[in-house]
Amino acid sequence: MTTSESSKHQSSAYLPEWTPNDPVFWEREGKARAWRTLWVTTFGLTLAFAVWFMVSAIVVRLNDIGFNLSKDQLFWLTAMPGLAAGLTRLRHMFLVSVYGSRTTLTLSTLGLLIPAVGWGLAVQNPETPFWVLLSLAFLAGMGGGNFSSFMPSTSLFFPKKMQGTALGIQAGIGNFGVSMVQFLTPWVVGVNLFWFLGSKSEQWVFAGKTSTIWLQNASWVYIPWLIAAAVLSWLLIRNVPIKANMKEQLAIFGDKHTWIMTSIYMMTFGAFSGLAAAFPLLIKTLYGGFENAPLPLKFAFLGPLIGSAVRVLFGLIADKTGGAILTTISAIGMGISAVAVTFFVTPTDLTTFPMFVGTMLAIFFFSGIGNASTFRQMPVIFNPPYSAGVIGWTAAIAAFGPFIVSMLISFNLAASGNVKGFFYGLAVFCMLNLALNWWFYGRRGAEKPS
Repeated sequence: MTTSESSKHQSSAYLPEWTPNDPVFWEREGKARAWRTLWVTTFGLTLAFAVWFMVSAIVVRLNDIGFNLSKDQLFWLTAMPGLAAGLTRLRHMFLVSVYGSRTTLTLSTLGLLIPAVGWGLAVQNPETPFWVLLSLAFLAGMGGGNFSSFMPSTSLFFPKKMQGTALGIQAGIGNFGVSMVQFLTPWVVGVNLFWFLGSKSEQWVFAGKTSTIWLQNASWVYIPWLIAAAVLSWLLIRNVPIKANMKEQLAIFGDKHTWIMTSIYMMTFGAFSGLAAAFPLLIKTLYGGFENAPLPLKFAFLGPLIGSAVRVLFGLIADKTGGAILTTISAIGMGISAVAVTFFVTPTDLTTFPMFVGTMLAIFFFSGIGNASTFRQMPVIFNPPYSAGVIGWTAAIAAFGPFIVSMLISFNLAASGNVKGFFYGLAVFCMLNLALNWWFYGRRGAEKPS
């Protein structure tokens, strides 16, 4: 491991000293730099989440503008960014410790320009092959992969006593990118924002009404902001003089708590991200066949919005209460809410739609609590730089949430014609993680109270 003693041999990209747990250093210069870095990286992470989830907002309109995709193909497009996010997070979890924050975060942000540009071009041609759409969906998932660089980076900039607050703010506001893309898309596609590029309009047919839209705006609107985020990252972020080689990082896999926290975070963020991606298409699939069917994006953005806001709030609370008790509340709430949803997934009319949305929002609410509390637990259970590695790893596995959830929903629909089995399975998974959290972290005399 390299510390401040060898910093004189490092490039100017590295800070000469970084000891945030020292109160004198923190007040003298650490606090200002840490918070400035946090706001820059949170801006970049919000955009990364928007790119990751923009596919979920686009696919619900593809068939309405002339594409001819099956239900399975649409769920595959919704699932693919989650597969990419999980795979790329496995790579990202090592990058900050090896290459530093500035280079990693700048280049990963610039890479998101590829799917942002590509989707805008693809949706303008209904003859675009499915494999091209699938590839672009995979590339969009790189935005989810960035999380496993941004969050470990932030964990290095703040003292342990503030980790829950800092990580809660970054992840919570970053998660707003999910609701932002689902809320913003219906607005931006209604205006010819990029007329100077010669972008053409599409005819959108929904509920018997035809409207003119520019669906390419759903991805192109993020291009200038991604460029700005990359520039700010390069200019304002410097690297913390803590490095670990690959062998040191791999040591986390020998600790059972790595695997326990992976399962718990899969329950919280895996469900949050998976349901956020699938929610619009789920609304359209379950309730879209009725007269005066609800517009999916009019309601779907509320789920990730609530989950993100709760994550920010409970990041602050977790620093005062500890994480384990809040994770217990999260698991119980998610399990009960998942069972409640099953009463409203086989509708015969629209009268049950408000209850369906309400119980789904309850899952998002309790997942937000768990997303905050687990990120308070991990820096307490593990010491740096291993805490950064564990955060990156757990985030990588949980990023498979959109892929796993979308595939399981698609499988349940094909096998039984409804999604009750999926939500029953989610409830059982929540109870399993409730037991793990209580035994190892929450009970009196727990091995790692957190």
